[in-house]
Amino acid sequence: MVKGLNVVIDWREEIPSTHQYVIEGLKSGTLCAPYAIGADIQTQGIGSRGNCWIGEKGNLFFSVCVEEKHLPSDLPLASISIYFSALTKQILEEKGSKVWLKWPNDFYLEEKKVGGMITTKIGSHIVGSIGLNLVCAPLEFGVLDIHITPKAIALLLVEAIEKKMTWKKVFSKYKIEFYKNEAFTFHLDGKVVSLRDAVLNDDGSIVLENKKVYSLR
Repeated sequence: MVKGLNVVIDWREEIPSTHQYVIEGLKSGTLCAPYAIGADIQTQGIGSRGNCWIGEKGNLFFSVCVEEKHLPSDLPLASISIYFSALTKQILEEKGSKVWLKWPNDFYLEEKKVGGMITTKIGSHIVGSIGLNLVCAPLEFGVLDIHITPKAIALLLVEAIEKKMTWKKVFSKYKIEFYKNEAFTFHLDGKVVSLRDAVLNDDGSIVLENKKVYSLR
């Protein structure tokens, strides 16, 4: 067990998916917020667009669950994944990392993805799950540029969430680096489109090809 301010993080040696574990626990009534779980190894993790995120020991596999009422009142629900991602990015940045966020919630070092965040709403509960390559990654992915343990990131993220920093403050930092998205693409309605002409709105959504797109993952 790893203690947070008001949350005890349940840490396992191995688990199929921290995200699915929390979701199933909420649906069955065996878990309630606040709750957090991490694992040394994850065998059936879930990535963006339903892709599998499998990782080796030493990387970060972590999920946290909070009630909606315990989040900042100005936080747009559709942009919770951006909020959690931005909090994590700030933690890593303060430790010396040059990681940046590709819209909406992928962690990048230069042109290589090093991790991602997904969120799911179950009733009045929000589940946020993060995977980060801290020590190793497949060839097409990158590894974080600082040395930090999975448990350290998990604890710092729980503490950051508990501080309830306003969306306005978090987003003001997030949008400064949005220009870095211009060289990348995004999956929209089943096709790959460029983010070069995307316009970022104050609620975290973007306007792309005359459509308002939210971070619904």
